[in-house]
Amino acid sequence: MSRPNVRGGAELRKRAGTIRAAKCAKYPCPRTGKKTRRVSHSLWESAGGYVYAGGAYALSTPTGEVFDRMLKEQKAKSTKKK
Repeated sequence: MSRPNVRGGAELRKRAGTIRAAKCAKYPCPRTGKKTRRVSHSLWESAGGYVYAGGAYALSTPTGEVFDRMLKEQKAKSTKKK
C-alpha cells in the first residue's frame, strides 16, 4: 500500500506501493544467505558485513540478472573447451 500523498491517479499509487514494498523488503545475501537491507540509494548491506551495489529499490535488477546468466553461460562454455 502506498502513502496517501501519492497524487496522479490509481495507477501511480499502485506503482508507488510496489516500489515501496520492494524497497523495504529483506533480501538474502548472495554470499552468506543472511538478510540484506537497503542502506541508501543503490547500496545494500548484509548482516554478514558485505556491501553490494544493486538496484535503487531492489537488490538485483532484471538487466543484472540477465548479465549474471550470460556470465555463467560464458564460464560454462570456456570450461568445456579445456
